[in-house]
Amino acid sequence: MYNLNFPKTMNLVFFKDAIMHLSRICRVLRSTRGNALLIGVGGSGRQSLTRLATYIRGYNCFSIEITKNYKDAAWKDDLKKLLKTAGAKSTEVAFLFSDAQIVRESFLEDINNILNTGEVPNIWAPEDLEEIINDVRPLAKEAGLYDSRDVLLKHFIYLVRENLHIVLAFSPVGEKLRNRCRQFPSIINCCTIDWFEKWPNEALYSVAEKEYKA
Repeated sequence: MYNLNFPKTMNLVFFKDAIMHLSRICRVLRSTRGNALLIGVGGSGRQSLTRLATYIRGYNCFSIEITKNYKDAAWKDDLKKLLKTAGAKSTEVAFLFSDAQIVRESFLEDINNILNTGEVPNIWAPEDLEEIINDVRPLAKEAGLYDSRDVLLKHFIYLVRENLHIVLAFSPVGEKLRNRCRQFPSIINCCTIDWFEKWPNEALYSVAEKEYKA
């Protein structure tokens, strides 16, 4: 069904380990304020299984597209779009982010803040805040909240934390993961860790058999 609904198809081979990882990711996404840290080498299926899990849960899967001109301004714009989707539109969304997309270490500082508090300091311009307040007002009214600026902004942050699920796909190779976890502790404290070990023989046989039949 996934490949029928998306132009970029995934040619997946399922085996026991893959199904277990898929189940774990689905369980994290289903949890209140559930976020995940998927640790494994490239090609282990972390991103493909995350996209499939978000489809199973009926969520949007958001991921940034890195270009040579992708800098802080583009990153902030993508974060604004993501936070507005989760908070102002009250839509469940999974943010899939890999270590290959870390153009600047400051990106991780913003993710650390979102995981910890649901917001990024100084990201909103005054006109952005007014737009957010207007979008959140009917949602707050529906929740029976008092119509004031502070209450509406707090409700926006609450909705971001409830609806946004961050899934980090990081590699354990080298010292970068250890250093980043030490520098940005919310990566560990606010995420469920799923470690992708090397593929078992069953997986290798399954992939080889499918390639042979193809």
